[in-house]
Amino acid sequence: MDDTLYGKRNKRGDWAPAKLLSYPPVFVWPVQPIRFLKWVFGYPGYLMPWNVLYAVVGTLVWLYATPSFETTKTFSIGWIAYLLARNAALVFVFFGMFHLRLYMQRRQGTSFKYNSKWPSVGNDAFLFGNQTIDNVIWTFASAVPIWTAFEAVTLWAFANGLIPYVSFAEHPVYCGIVMLLIPTFRDLHFYLVHRLIHWPPLYHAVHKLHHNNVNPGPWSGLAMHPVEHLLYFSGVLIHWIVPSNPVHAMFHLVHAGLAPAPGHAGFDKIVFGEDSAIDTHAYDHYLHHKYFECNYADGVIPLDKWFGTFHDGSTEAQERMDKRFMEQARRRQEKKARQQQQPS
Repeated sequence: MDDTLYGKRNKRGDWAPAKLLSYPPVFVWPVQPIRFLKWVFGYPGYLMPWNVLYAVVGTLVWLYATPSFETTKTFSIGWIAYLLARNAALVFVFFGMFHLRLYMQRRQGTSFKYNSKWPSVGNDAFLFGNQTIDNVIWTFASAVPIWTAFEAVTLWAFANGLIPYVSFAEHPVYCGIVMLLIPTFRDLHFYLVHRLIHWPPLYHAVHKLHHNNVNPGPWSGLAMHPVEHLLYFSGVLIHWIVPSNPVHAMFHLVHAGLAPAPGHAGFDKIVFGEDSAIDTHAYDHYLHHKYFECNYADGVIPLDKWFGTFHDGSTEAQERMDKRFMEQARRRQEKKARQQQQPS
């Protein structure tokens, strides 16, 4: 598959898509019902391919790989260790598939790869100087255990009737709507958390670890500080407030746990043949890793557009961002000058 038909490379060999990033036809006026429905149910769109995949995996995990309420009603090492092993296996297989094909076998070389370089080696910013090893360690030593902790407490709360439970059999329409809205809620929650951890004190203490991955790969997705993992997976607590079914919580956690793999793949498309490929939809977040202060959100709600931090990949967006950076630098310099002029 010829990536020059879909984008172009600069002198460094970095690839960028020709099509500019845009938001789906949701928050638009006048409303566009036909475009909206095509986006929701079409391919690629809101449901296909990724959200349907996470919903199916979450449902199957709940039905066939989760202990019963009788078991989870009381905390015990056995069933919690089982959840930990199961979640680790999910991450290993899903993230591993991306890494194996794109970075170990390098089946498509640098075709559709945003940054022509491969994961960093000999870099002191990473544990053992190796980006991939660093990312894998943070994923399994912090992300998976914290994911599992949120899941275990949520299952225990459902089993003991501490949070509102809704049956799919009795309220299928309501439960279906909640399933549809989970990715949108995740987008909102991610944006709020993301803006919080870009506050300078939290950025340097917490989020910088993730942003060491200027050239992200699949394993970079969950390579975060434990504090960031606590904030990131806390979105599932919405199901402690909004009447939900355990399937909703499982879908929510699986979405949070697996979506970072394609979102940090570093490739725009995963090629399977001469004319077959799956879009990763990773370019918006790649630009965030490249420039730090743009594209804080990843999906439906145009929060970045509303707050002036959207970068669509165009020269105009780059100029707006550069202007914003220069203005921030000017304000910092003025503040520093005022502080120096104050009598000691």
